Amino acid sequence: MRLQIFPVPSVLLPLPLPPPPLLLLLLLGLCSGTSFPSNINIGGLFPTGSHEYEVFRFALARHQDVPKLVPQVDMVDTGSSFAMTYAFCSQFSKGVYAIMGLYDRRTVNMLMSFCGSLHVCFVTPSFPVQTNNQFVLQLRPQLQEPLMALLEHFYWTRFVYMYSSDSGLSVLQKILDTAAERTWQVTSVNLDTLTETGFIKLLADIDFKKDFQIIIDCELERLKSILNLIAAQRRNLKNYHFILNNLGFMDLNMTEFQKLGPNVTGFQLVNQADLAVEKINQDWLDFDSKDLKLARRRLRYTGALTYDGVTVMATAFQNLRRQRIDISRRGNAGECLANPPAPWGQGIDIQRALQQVRLEGLTGWLQFDERGHRTNFSLTVMELSLTGPRKIGFWNERRGYVSTAVYKPVVEEFYGLQNRTYVVTTILEAPYMMLKKNHEQLVGNDRYEGYCAELASEIAKHVGFSYRLELVGDGKYGARDAETKMWNGMVGELVYGKADVAVAPLTITLVREQVIDFTKPFMSLGISIMIKKPTKSKPGVFSFLDPLAYEIWMCIVFAYIGVSVVLFLVSRFSPYEWKGDESDDEDETLPSSSSRRALPTSLSELTHSPGYSQNQNQNQNQTQNQNQQKEKETPEYTNDFGIFNSLWFSLGAFMQQGCDISPRSLSGRIVGGVWWFFTLIIISSYTANLAAFLTVERMVSPIESAEDLAKQTDIAYGTLDGGSTKEFFKRSKIAVFEKMWSYMRSADPTVFVKNTNEGVSRVRKSKGKYAYLLESSMNEYIEQRKPCDTMKVGGNLDSKGYGVATPKGSPLRIPVNLAVLKLNEQAVLDKLKNRWWYDKGECGHKDSGRKDKTSALSLSNVAGVFYILIGGLGLAMLVALVEFCYKSRIESRRMKELIDAAIASGGAGGGVAAGGFGGVGVSVLGGENGRVVAHDFPKAGAQGLPCMSKTTGLGLSSTGM
Repeated sequence: MRLQIFPVPSVLLPLPLPPPPLLLLLLLGLCSGTSFPSNINIGGLFPTGSHEYEVFRFALARHQDVPKLVPQVDMVDTGSSFAMTYAFCSQFSKGVYAIMGLYDRRTVNMLMSFCGSLHVCFVTPSFPVQTNNQFVLQLRPQLQEPLMALLEHFYWTRFVYMYSSDSGLSVLQKILDTAAERTWQVTSVNLDTLTETGFIKLLADIDFKKDFQIIIDCELERLKSILNLIAAQRRNLKNYHFILNNLGFMDLNMTEFQKLGPNVTGFQLVNQADLAVEKINQDWLDFDSKDLKLARRRLRYTGALTYDGVTVMATAFQNLRRQRIDISRRGNAGECLANPPAPWGQGIDIQRALQQVRLEGLTGWLQFDERGHRTNFSLTVMELSLTGPRKIGFWNERRGYVSTAVYKPVVEEFYGLQNRTYVVTTILEAPYMMLKKNHEQLVGNDRYEGYCAELASEIAKHVGFSYRLELVGDGKYGARDAETKMWNGMVGELVYGKADVAVAPLTITLVREQVIDFTKPFMSLGISIMIKKPTKSKPGVFSFLDPLAYEIWMCIVFAYIGVSVVLFLVSRFSPYEWKGDESDDEDETLPSSSSRRALPTSLSELTHSPGYSQNQNQNQNQTQNQNQQKEKETPEYTNDFGIFNSLWFSLGAFMQQGCDISPRSLSGRIVGGVWWFFTLIIISSYTANLAAFLTVERMVSPIESAEDLAKQTDIAYGTLDGGSTKEFFKRSKIAVFEKMWSYMRSADPTVFVKNTNEGVSRVRKSKGKYAYLLESSMNEYIEQRKPCDTMKVGGNLDSKGYGVATPKGSPLRIPVNLAVLKLNEQAVLDKLKNRWWYDKGECGHKDSGRKDKTSALSLSNVAGVFYILIGGLGLAMLVALVEFCYKSRIESRRMKELIDAAIASGGAGGGVAAGGFGGVGVSVLGGENGRVVAHDFPKAGAQGLPCMSKTTGLGLSSTGM
């Protein structure tokens, strides 16, 4: 500290010198009167109408001690470098001793440059900056170390840091350096680059990523707007933990923000409970109260810093005056823009005096280090509880963070639920929630009926709380918008705090579980397919053929023909199938010409043969004996399995009727045994299926599964727009469902519907060209509603459940969950479903809705059998007629030949006739399977033939006629 003694003016030298003690006192008085001014000009740079300016005036009014501080204030735009430069130079030229004011990130470097070059002290309550400029006195403490202590205390390793460029850059640098050392995951967000819409999207993205730990570092006014914006989104914040890196925790109005249930921690610089602070606060509220149109608000922490700054300046100048340091500025104060700059000589003394001030102010202990930064300060750590802000600890440089909170055991969460009426959001969806027919005459919960209406009543009865049913505003269940990241429907009302419980057919999904809580499922279900019920197929004439496919019938026909041919062939090749005749008197069948010697087939052949012409007049007995001996020497061989008999044997075996002939050879029996085994299996399978096909009315369904839907394009299919079914197809990685989603997304016109009623109506009106994908429970319900023209096909595509939803962290979650479990164990849920699905069904019992229904046989079921019977009978008669006509023609032709032969031989004499027909009468007929049928005429003797006794030369057999 320097003591400067200025020379006494020359006008005083001629005076006579007083005694030495008196002279010394005079010199000291003169020095004192000329070295320190009684009025100290203090500059001020404040924005127009700022809180800090009002407090600056208030503080100067309270500090009226000598030396008196006289303000020289300029209202400027602190963000404009030109305006700040002009105001600073103007005040410097007016001879101010120090300047108090605010700066912006765009003007802080300019102010520090002027202060360092001109040695002008600048006292500021603005955000602290990292600088070594000793002429800038920063009243606001730095928060890097307190914030790092809180992060360590809460064990945060992954969080989001939102900051403004004014005050957050230095803190961000500290956080990033620490994160690199400790492998923290830090997401930094610059609030200066975000619009309101962008910030809302950021909140949705943070919610989606589950980044529930957030630090917000910005000025008080901006922090208020951010908290209000978050509160306006009505999100459930029970899982969130916010740290407000600001010194005015008590200056924030967090009433709306508090309703969302967040965990909030922050710092408080001013001790509002201090009596001295309370007194100054009261004086501040009364200051210039007559001139104010609106009542003042409490002193903010920036105002308290401003008040402490004035106190520091007043104390420093009082110390300078007591120390008799000359700081007077005579004449021209100098030009601030001079090059090179001309620093003020006494500026260093003022800087040292300000830096050496030690006192207890509104913001705690005031002390500065050699760089002008606040040091040795203490901060109160606050928390937002259910009853409001409360102290949980403090921080100081010596001890760091010290927790002082005493947490009492929490009473049972759902204690006292009876004291309020809860809002239960729901949606109109039959049979879950419906309006009664006379709902206009009713009020409150009595207007509604349905499964969920009774479920909500049962839950409220078990838990013991009052509730009010309210329909969701947008009529949706709840999905997240891809662009805005906002939730709609019932999920949105829970997320944003508009409802307390959701009792509705709300599907439990992963994305919903991330933002709300679900109870155990009260109903299990899955995605199913609804189509229009197809018309019953009329039984065809040949419906008895349906048990076996067309291909099988064709194979049976070819097998029948093949077996018959093989049996015929093996019978021909096998010697054991041939047998000789035992008696000539029998009407026997002879082998074909290849296996038996041929006999004459006509009378002409007989009469013209050499043996006959030579021996006709010889011994007829000798000829007869020779013929009989030849017949004995050459036996006749027959084979039963000709081609027609083989076909008859195979047909008889297939019809399970048998046959009068059977194979004798081993090869033939093998063929027969294999054919019998084949017919046994075929007939048994046919009989087993015949009963089902003839007694069940079948409906031909165009699709039976999701695979059928995916591989066709004739039938369109879609889901509810904005529901869990749509999300299922959107997120599925199964090839079939991916193909279905690709079709639904690109279909034109759209296949998505706004609600279930629209989807059902579209199914009924599309004439089978639209399938609706929905939950199986709703599908089963609609199938029981008139006009009973829809049906569920295939199995469920997935498995999921409906649950009662509550906001995250809601005290209702545990008791409601227990109530649902209790209702399930007591079978109340099953009773409710049977009541609303089947007992009130309009299409009969639930089993009657099946697509196959057993009924009595009608004529149309077996008409084809009668047609075949009639056709077979007619065919038999037709064949008989053809055979008769054919046989008659053959016989008439043969008889004509015999008559012609007889007439031709008449010229030879009656002896010939008698001799020829007296010995043997022969009639040769063509037989089956190439065999010859020979009929022996009776010996004529003296009588001759009955019909030819009076006719000479004619010998006819009665059988020939």
